[in-house]
Amino acid sequence: MTLAASVLSLFLVLAGCGNDDSSSSDAGKDAGGSAESVSWVANSVYPDSNHNGEGLKEFAEKLDEATDGQVKLEVQLGGALGYEGPELLSAVRDNAVPVSDMLTSGVAGDEPLFEIVTLPFLVQSFDEGKILNDIARPYFDQIAEEKWNQKILYVAPWPAAGFWTKNEVKSLEDMKGLKMRTYDKNGALVVEAAGGTPHPLPFSEVYSSLSTGVIDSVLTSTPTAVDAKFWEVLDYYVPANVTMATNFVSVNLDELNKLDKETQEKVINAGKEMEERMWQLGAELDKEKEAIVNENGITTLEPSQGFMDNLAEVTEHIRQEWLKGAPTEAQEIIEKFNKEVGR
Repeated sequence: MTLAASVLSLFLVLAGCGNDDSSSSDAGKDAGGSAESVSWVANSVYPDSNHNGEGLKEFAEKLDEATDGQVKLEVQLGGALGYEGPELLSAVRDNAVPVSDMLTSGVAGDEPLFEIVTLPFLVQSFDEGKILNDIARPYFDQIAEEKWNQKILYVAPWPAAGFWTKNEVKSLEDMKGLKMRTYDKNGALVVEAAGGTPHPLPFSEVYSSLSTGVIDSVLTSTPTAVDAKFWEVLDYYVPANVTMATNFVSVNLDELNKLDKETQEKVINAGKEMEERMWQLGAELDKEKEAIVNENGITTLEPSQGFMDNLAEVTEHIRQEWLKGAPTEAQEIIEKFNKEVGR
């Protein structure tokens, strides 16, 4: 055999080996997608004792199992990444953090429709909160994907927000002059309408602000009260059902689209399962957390019907004014909701 023939023979052997490997790799992709795993940082401003922090950790486990380890979440809780909340819609859009838990109404400064979930005294029970979420969810999904480059994976409820105070609050007169922490625009408007002064503080500053007298009261739900150990700085809780907030967890759409279609579906389905679980847990959470604060010294003051009627009356303009300037989808959601609940 000549030298040229020997070289040609060796080249064909090596080329054949390469083709065999390539075919095997392509077949593997056709059968089940990329064998490489991805790891996404998942952000939350809440501690692991909060139901949203616990939920995000559980979702990470669920995702790992559903994708056979192909998609992992590196969960960072307690605001460890430095995000305070209002900027998170933009942060996920820009992939500054690929996955994040965020307060729905807390990012309404960037997306006004999200404010609908905390219109004061719109939702009058936990079941109605679920109805509103189910009606609004398709609208939220479309906006998140088309405008904010992210996919909402699941939505989780908070118990309804009430007033946490140092002194007894049994009437509108008692609300006057309160310096109350609020977490979104609607809550601030409620406090103003009732005669108090709203202070829009991030969760991380609530306890210290109460301790130093910057504020003397808080509008929030029972899980937050437990997280912040309100019994050390406050004495009373009025379960006025002012608003019922939700959080959602979303993933950057570019990151999601890097996965093969089968894995994407597994991620989305895991989110659906997590959402169902979070709403089941939410129904039990309020009483559980209220019992904890009561055991530690906070007294629950059930509001009278007269007090509730007065609160609804002085906040009616908030709902009406919001609807006037809200996105067109808002009126559709409200109409569907009122029809569903019979109002």
